[in-house]
Amino acid sequence: MVWAVTHHDTLQELLADPRVGKNPQLWTAFREGLLPEGWPLITFVTVPGMITADGADHRRLRGLVTQAFTPRRVAALQPAVEARAVALLDRIAGLEGASEGFDLREHFAYPLPMQVIGELLGLPPKQQDELHELSDTLVSSSATPEAAVAAQQSLFALLGSVVAAKRAEPGDDLTTDLIAAREDEDRLSETELVGTLLLMLVAGHETTLNLITNAVRALLAHPGQLRLVLEGTVPWSAVVEETMRYDSPVGQFPLRYASEDIPVGDAVIRRGEALLASYAAAGRDGAHYPDADRFDVTRQPNRHLSFGHGPHFCLGSGLARLEAETALRLLFERYPALALADGPVPEPIGSFVSNSVRTLRVTVRTLR
Repeated sequence: MVWAVTHHDTLQELLADPRVGKNPQLWTAFREGLLPEGWPLITFVTVPGMITADGADHRRLRGLVTQAFTPRRVAALQPAVEARAVALLDRIAGLEGASEGFDLREHFAYPLPMQVIGELLGLPPKQQDELHELSDTLVSSSATPEAAVAAQQSLFALLGSVVAAKRAEPGDDLTTDLIAAREDEDRLSETELVGTLLLMLVAGHETTLNLITNAVRALLAHPGQLRLVLEGTVPWSAVVEETMRYDSPVGQFPLRYASEDIPVGDAVIRRGEALLASYAAAGRDGAHYPDADRFDVTRQPNRHLSFGHGPHFCLGSGLARLEAETALRLLFERYPALALADGPVPEPIGSFVSNSVRTLRVTVRTLR
């Protein structure tokens, strides 16, 4: 039994409920070996690190990671994010005349966060596209069992080689700092290091890729809202927050587990059952948000759950906001008349974890 938690207030309560944990040993189906071999999402429930830890173990791991991934480090990335965004926009200039438009997701929304997280973690540039393809398979709920297992094994092997390389030759990057992080004599183990890098890789580029794509798509579909931002009436930060609510880059995130029976309204989540946090549905909950299906960058207040809530609140939220705000600002400064290209409605990604479209074709009608 897996419960999809779709209502905002219920999800917020359960995300902070100490009776809800992340350790897969709490899940009866996992503990009793009832999951099918090659289940595509197995990595999400077994990867070692913060994402599958509870209580004191989670606090220990989060504390060690926080030593390396500080707000100061994130803030210091601003110039690099801007420089990379400008360079990508310069390259897009060669695509302006394409009558059928070009894929903004491929040429801008993907390479920016991939380059940023790659530089942050000290990943070799030649491996970044491979890591992206593997993480795409990891978050896909339609991958074959064979593909899911192969992607998991390849990701762990690649990231393990990155850790080994940084041990042999430390650098000015987050991986080196994670290796060095310690609390008294406590350090991250080898498996915890690889699990942490995997979490940061997926969360650090897949979600930001979707966030930028979803924001541009929403703005181009709502020109009146875009006008408010271009006129300076509304800040880009408001666009990011409304996109997180309206079209969350993470649709659902597996999994959490009840450590005891939890009454929820007229239902009871039984001990050992699993919960699926449905962020996309919570953001459209009409019982919590007035006019929930309307994209409104002036919405106030606009608190959402798309970065999580409670002890597992996303550590990378500051970096995602910085990248998305910078990308959107520079994109529309360069191309204020950007428009959606004619053609069929973009297909959604084949995943209930990653929420976006496969492509976002746009045209440039006027260059400022």
